[in-house]
Amino acid sequence: MIDWRARAAEPFYRATANDPMAVVRRRVLRCRNDKVIGIEDDLLDADSDGELPIVGEGALMAALKRARGPQMRDIVATIQGEQDEAIRAEASGVTVISGGPGTGKTVVALHRAAYLLYSNRRRFERGGILVVGPSSVFMNYIERVLPSLGEDSVTLRAIGAVAEDVLGLAAERNDAAPAAAIKGSLRMVDVLKRLINLPLIDPGPEGLMLRVTVKGEVLTLREAALARIRHDVLARHKVNRGREAAEHAVLHALAAQVPEDLELDHDTISELISSSAGYQMFFNAWWPGLEATSVLRRLDDASVVAAAGQGILSVEEQRVLAESFAAKTWSVADTALLDELVALLGPLPADEEADDQLFLADGSQVQELVTMADLFVHPRERDLNEDPQQTFAHLLIDEAQDITPMQWRMLRRRGTQASWTIVGDPAQSSWPDAHESERAIDALIGVSAKRTFRLSVNYRSPAEVFSLAADVVRRSFPEADLPDAVRRTGIEPALLAVTPSELEGTLAAELTRLAGEVEGTIGVIAPPSLLGTVKAYLTASGHDGGRVTLVLPLQAKGLEYDAVIVVSPDDIAAESPGGVRVLYVALTRPTQQLVTIDLDPDGGAWRP
Repeated sequence: MIDWRARAAEPFYRATANDPMAVVRRRVLRCRNDKVIGIEDDLLDADSDGELPIVGEGALMAALKRARGPQMRDIVATIQGEQDEAIRAEASGVTVISGGPGTGKTVVALHRAAYLLYSNRRRFERGGILVVGPSSVFMNYIERVLPSLGEDSVTLRAIGAVAEDVLGLAAERNDAAPAAAIKGSLRMVDVLKRLINLPLIDPGPEGLMLRVTVKGEVLTLREAALARIRHDVLARHKVNRGREAAEHAVLHALAAQVPEDLELDHDTISELISSSAGYQMFFNAWWPGLEATSVLRRLDDASVVAAAGQGILSVEEQRVLAESFAAKTWSVADTALLDELVALLGPLPADEEADDQLFLADGSQVQELVTMADLFVHPRERDLNEDPQQTFAHLLIDEAQDITPMQWRMLRRRGTQASWTIVGDPAQSSWPDAHESERAIDALIGVSAKRTFRLSVNYRSPAEVFSLAADVVRRSFPEADLPDAVRRTGIEPALLAVTPSELEGTLAAELTRLAGEVEGTIGVIAPPSLLGTVKAYLTASGHDGGRVTLVLPLQAKGLEYDAVIVVSPDDIAAESPGGVRVLYVALTRPTQQLVTIDLDPDGGAWRP
């Protein structure tokens, strides 16, 4: 018995009929507890003894026909040669795994994580492996793969939860396409830097000004002088760590204005200035301790957005950005902006004036016995100049084509010394500016070693389904990497066209039909504008829950179902940042049957 990741096991997965690698027959046993419930053989050496018994149709084809469950399964039994090559690639640098829908990119990447732990356990268990996916729905779908391979020391996070280590929060909500495009752009770095510098006080008609009186002498610092001080301090300190240096610079500048004939030393002048109420009120507004969430929330004010975005965002983009913050909850795109602010602001300074607690609050407890060991233990204090983000030895980024440039910056902070596995397919991207994403990835890779693996076979989609999906995406994305679908079911996609009033009855009828024709899961994919309506229809027809799952197009990324109903394909394309490429994702989710329902009796504009 040997581990599937051992070098001696490579021929089992790499062997093909063209290059059998001395493997005559590859046999896979399926077991339930201690009982063998299935045997599948692949004959790899056609010149072998003809009397060698061959059972079944091959492990791969048997697995492809098997009904899907609510969670992804491992593919140890059916790893193919090109997949095995990507799994066993060197750990250093950056490994890119590309391929179209259904090529097994995700499951290959997860098996690669297990392989890395096997091949260099000390490094990757100590430093950690972070797996990032597009949504919590996706993370729930894949969460059992690594434990089934005997590995449970990997951290899994949806992209909206990556910054949970510094924010203490995760996000699930996606912005509308226009707002998502703005928030994901690298232009937001400059917007956030300006936002930090916007004063919390009204500058007044003469501009921002600090004015104090010392012994009858009026001392003044105008906006230009204050701006120079702020610029000089921020060149050496993060915002929340720079207040002391800023105060020192301001006091020095004001003290230089005090006439010498007052015969006051510098310490006395500084004390007189800093103790005045006007000075304290100004400084608390000019250089307050800032939290990322309160700073970003200021963008719900159109005037603040205009000041921070002038010359960076158009007037229309400023309007869209301000309106996006009217929501009560943070969006997935917001978490990358908040993480950027954490990096710009630094940690809040400790309250030096906080007194030790004299009385315990109700329910509080304190250790009454203090030992000599307690007295000699000095817990290590965190260096406030260190980055607060948790870092990892390896980052595995799935659905990387959807990672925005701002999110790549967020991910880089968690892998400053890491190796990377980047998995994706540009044809399925929901990010509209592919060139900006490429620049962000190039900046991430830098001079690191890079290797690329292309997966060329679509194991998920029947040829009948993928032919339709390929025609759709090719019209708007001619350079799409289209894999080869390896099987046929004989069932063409059902392209239905109804009036909006007929949607409820049609949806119920199709769900009933599919439930009788497929054994596994059924996915219903609807655009955001119709999600509530479709959910109500599913509840009324008794199809909510069980084998039926309702998801948004972006939530469907990486998932697969035995049958899929795509509701209003035109609206899916119109309401998604990636347009038709997101519709392409929805059309390639089924393993058996696809149904589309257009809300126009004449059919949809999306049809090839």
